Amino acid sequence: MSLATALPERLLPDRLGGAPDGKRALRLWLRLLTCSTRIGQTVSQRLRDEFDTTLPRFDMLSALDRAGETGLTMGEAADRLMVSNGNVTGLAARLKADGLIEPMAGADRRVQRVRLSAAGKARFAVMAAAHERWIEALFADLTETEADDLTRLLERTKRSLHATTPEELGPRS
Repeated sequence: MSLATALPERLLPDRLGGAPDGKRALRLWLRLLTCSTRIGQTVSQRLRDEFDTTLPRFDMLSALDRAGETGLTMGEAADRLMVSNGNVTGLAARLKADGLIEPMAGADRRVQRVRLSAAGKARFAVMAAAHERWIEALFADLTETEADDLTRLLERTKRSLHATTPEELGPRS
């Protein structure tokens, strides 16, 4: 049994040097940031190692997979990915060059709409299955109840953030 599992949570060392309870929100934010960063780094490395791709490319393919046959405009993709239109346009150009996405004809030629190509669907299906396994493994130490509790608490946090964050900071996801 490790020290971490032997001691109650309140007795575990604090990387903020034993910050008083008034720093609880700061500690929470730092833990969320640390976990999110670590998960992102792990997934990014595995995508590079196993599929020679990047997390932004995976995210774009994922957004297009969820959009289905209707595809997405560059603006819609940027909103879903919470990045600039320029970032999405460059990403789309590279994915198109690789044959993973295809342009769609539209009434307005100024608005570029894309969807997954057949090759993109097949490639994404393999990556998505691996991604799901990786995420399950990263959270394997949580019981079902703990995972459900954490999900519920994070959803509550998300609602709180949406209620207190100005709209101009970006889309709600």
